[in-house]
Amino acid sequence: QVQLMESGGGSVQVGGSQRLSCTASGYTNYVMAWFRLTPGKKREPIATLEREGVAVIDPNGSTQYADPVTGRFTISKDDAKNMLYLEMNGLTPEDTAMYYCAAKRNYARALWPGYALNPLEYEYWGQGTQVTVSS
Repeated sequence: QVQLMESGGGSVQVGGSQRLSCTASGYTNYVMAWFRLTPGKKREPIATLEREGVAVIDPNGSTQYADPVTGRFTISKDDAKNMLYLEMNGLTPEDTAMYYCAAKRNYARALWPGYALNPLEYEYWGQGTQVTVSS
């Protein structure tokens, strides 16, 4: 059973940086990812479908990023500490969202288009941490 808990959210100025952390247990051979849900989106159960994929990392360290965050966000993990991170730089108001850590079992197509950042592919979710970017 994978258990996930995010931390590190808060308020940040436009152009600033923030690092999110996710404490993960039991995630050996799982693909880990960050998703976000922007303000105004409906809540559960529809919210799962509307969570936007941000970044993903597989057990070998291969990563993928959504176009809006490429070059600004970096996903990483520390297996020894059971931690997943999301380093966010150059933040804009459009990055304001609830950020979720998620996990799915690794499989051959895990990082393929349509699978890597598809929220429906992920089995386990944290409770989320809010990031608010203001000018």
